Amino acid sequence: MTDLSRRRFLQLSAMTGGALLASDLVERLLDRSGQATAAAGDPIRIGMLDPLSSPYKTSSIHDVHGANVAVDLFNKRGGVLGRPVMILEADDASNPEQALKAATKFIKEDRVDALMGTFNGDCALTVSELAQRENKLFMVTGSYLPELTGVACNSQTFVFMPHARMLAQAVVPHLVKAYGTRWYMITTSSLDGKAAAQAVVEAAEAHKVEVVGEALIPFGSTEFLSALTAAKAKEPTAIICNLYGWDLVHALKGYGKLELAKDKIGIGGLISGEQIGRPLGYANNAGIWGLIWDPKINTEGSRRFIQGVIDKYNHTPTSRCYLGYAAMTQLLEAIQRAGSTDTAALIKALEGHEFDGLKEGRSVFRAADHQHVQDVLVGEAFGKELGLGHFKILATVSGSANSGAVEQHSCKQ
Repeated sequence: MTDLSRRRFLQLSAMTGGALLASDLVERLLDRSGQATAAAGDPIRIGMLDPLSSPYKTSSIHDVHGANVAVDLFNKRGGVLGRPVMILEADDASNPEQALKAATKFIKEDRVDALMGTFNGDCALTVSELAQRENKLFMVTGSYLPELTGVACNSQTFVFMPHARMLAQAVVPHLVKAYGTRWYMITTSSLDGKAAAQAVVEAAEAHKVEVVGEALIPFGSTEFLSALTAAKAKEPTAIICNLYGWDLVHALKGYGKLELAKDKIGIGGLISGEQIGRPLGYANNAGIWGLIWDPKINTEGSRRFIQGVIDKYNHTPTSRCYLGYAAMTQLLEAIQRAGSTDTAALIKALEGHEFDGLKEGRSVFRAADHQHVQDVLVGEAFGKELGLGHFKILATVSGSANSGAVEQHSCKQ
């Protein structure tokens, strides 16, 4: 795969005009001997990075929760390769320098067998480059930056999250159908926000959407009333939020306070979920969004996951719980299949591997670029309980039917 540093990647982005702007196997693979605790021996160590103290903090703790549930399931059945599994946690604070420092410590001092986590695109790029340099497997759980499996991809990195183009191709048609084609965008001025905005613009071209304005908001903002008021003045039919975490929570609070729905201005974007609705307050939730997973998915693997989270944490899982659980499950199953924690063996075990992604359709780690190709759900937020969860599912777009999943760049081994 390509050997491209983060610095060079950002230089290329600038030279191109700012292009960034524009588990069913668990039961079969685990030891069924009925052991109550993991076998003795040197633990398998997974170093997990997440932005636990940033504007993404509320949802990121769910990533850790899901991963812990998966590890518990393996350890209760004897561990992996007869060894217990342990998670080492670190806060990257949505800061690439802190992410690099924490990941380096994991590798050099803690001697982890693999890295996992992150949400911010710049943190994911930084750790991915380190993983390549140190030949350590890195399972990205939360970043949707397309470049991770595109221009900046490498052999050691696998991306569990659908990237922004996949999300946009699934969600944009439903935004058009519900709200029309005159849009105003509110975008966080970060790598993530700009990547989301570019994906939305690209997907919207086929629908003749007119973007009548855009507000760039600093990452970590709490005040969105001025941006929303400026948006209202442009008389859009929809406000598209290229935001996540507490940024999105505060934007939705402002949308409700200004009562923009009464002005027939819709709202939506590429990603939301229960992790946004809970801190927001479900009665204030609104809009059409991309969903990574939803608790109404009624498959055996999904039900087992839901029960595991309820048993350990006494709450219904969010999609961030899903990412932590499902990604950790695939990482540990790969170690089991490979019979080793050797990075080259793990890459071979994961490339092209088809698995139960706890959704209706099957999932696969595409061999060419290590992108997890998967279902993307589209949901409409309601201010009340809809069975499990608070989103009405409008569509499930399979990976094979999602034009955004088509390889944009083939990595070379």
